[in-house]
Amino acid sequence: MRILLVSDLHYTLPQLDWVVRASPGFDLVVVAGDSLDISSAVPPDVQSVVLLRYFRLIQAQTRLVVSSGNHDLTGPDAHGEQCAAWLHSAAETGLHTDGQSLVVEDTLVTICPWWDGPVGQAALSQQLITDAARVSSASASQGGPSRWLWVYHWPPLGSPTCWTGRRDYGDAELPAWIRQHQPDVVLTGHVHESPYKPAGHWADRIGKTWVFNAGRQIGPVPAFVDIDLAGQVASWHSLMGEETLEMSADKAPERSVF
Repeated sequence: MRILLVSDLHYTLPQLDWVVRASPGFDLVVVAGDSLDISSAVPPDVQSVVLLRYFRLIQAQTRLVVSSGNHDLTGPDAHGEQCAAWLHSAAETGLHTDGQSLVVEDTLVTICPWWDGPVGQAALSQQLITDAARVSSASASQGGPSRWLWVYHWPPLGSPTCWTGRRDYGDAELPAWIRQHQPDVVLTGHVHESPYKPAGHWADRIGKTWVFNAGRQIGPVPAFVDIDLAGQVASWHSLMGEETLEMSADKAPERSVF
């Protein structure tokens, strides 16, 4: 299975145009949060209408999953915690998004929402426990998914994928969840600078888990990660060029660009 990871598009329409054009070449397109831009002059409700149109164009060509990020939150849920209500509504029309899981070929994909409080955190923790049981059961019976992939907007604290150039800016809860459940891959975003900074990286290995963050760049083409799960190869593409790693390696390679 070949996966395209982008995130933090922030309503950059030329980059969304590129994703639409590129999507037929992939078995799964992942938009790992922050599709909206809260600093835009375009109101969020208008942005969401346009974005959902783009998502339908991608869905017409391949599988698509979209997780929420902090920019995507548009109001309180029933518990008073902020949520991406526009994505939740789109789920009713077939978009694979927050809180859902799906099997693509031999891989279980868990789509994690951006949680805003204890209720959301507990719900996500339970979602991971439930999906861990699915993977364990499939492994025991030799049927169903043999790999597990998470889409989670915020990289784990302490990883070079969350390095801003000045500090670690990662999710403090995620490292423990990774150690507990040991997914094969976690696809993230949120920290735009990590791949472009010394001591930062677009990839990290935590135990058996690979973490990827494509970062964000200007221009009509987004920074992206191309992941070939069958071939166990991942590559990062940006204005800095292309970098590649073998997923059979024990750790991400040292970088020669700095």
